[in-house]
Amino acid sequence: MIDMNAQRPLDAYPHRTSAEIRYADLDRQGHVNNAVFATYSEIGRVAFMYDPERPLAPEGTSFVIARLVIDFRAEVFWPGAVHIGTGVLKVGRSSFALAQGMFNDGRLVATTEATIVMVDRQTRRSTPLPPDTAAALHNLLLQNL
Repeated sequence: MIDMNAQRPLDAYPHRTSAEIRYADLDRQGHVNNAVFATYSEIGRVAFMYDPERPLAPEGTSFVIARLVIDFRAEVFWPGAVHIGTGVLKVGRSSFALAQGMFNDGRLVATTEATIVMVDRQTRRSTPLPPDTAAALHNLLLQNL
């Protein structure tokens, strides 16, 4: 199976943000620690899901992550920034899948796939995506390469 996410440039993602690499992000080898890539992914996901220009979670709901897969593709060193592209892979009844590409100095350094579930804040149980949310997510689907 070909990983289409690995072939996508940053500008192919409908949502983009960035994170500064902190010295504290480094491990004994002097590169960004693998666990920090989950934090970079979170920065991109949160910016995507809670964008004030395009709210996705109606009052009384929120999102939880059910699955996260990270493929590490290149080392990243301090100082610098990681640019995070985020887009929708698919939309389900109460969940959706996101793909992300992380770039440093123009190089693809990691890709992620995450499954996000909408939950009712009171019951903490999954709840169907409202039609407006589903429509917004469909508008943010990544295009096939």
